[in-house]
Amino acid sequence: MYCVGKEAKPWSIAISAVGLGTNNFGGRLDLKATDAVIKRSVDRRGNLLYTSNSFGDSKSEEFIGKSVKGIHDQVVLATKVASPRGDGPNRRGASRKHVLDQVETSLKRLQTDYIDLYQIHFQNLL
Repeated sequence: MYCVGKEAKPWSIAISAVGLGTNNFGGRLDLKATDAVIKRSVDRRGNLLYTSNSFGDSKSEEFIGKSVKGIHDQVVLATKVASPRGDGPNRRGASRKHVLDQVETSLKRLQTDYIDLYQIHFQNLL
């Protein structure tokens, strides 16, 4: 495990050296397979799960939320924003409106009240 920062502090987050990318959750992998992959990763001390509001047409976040229910304290949830989520200029990119709308939606899908790391998925070209 690595701690964010030069030295471990009481407020540091311990993060596994390898993260689990989840772009196949909700697409190639159904909920049962997603759950098995996450459980296996956690059992092997992998705790970083990174996803996006668009992976698996948003099902990745939904499946992760169901799989980590009750064990969120054992994982680091990272998700991203910027992908188009509908038509119109405020349904994509890194505008304040889109980011705030999507963080609320991601929190609901992930069934949590916090996200450990929230990132802009790619450069905002708007």
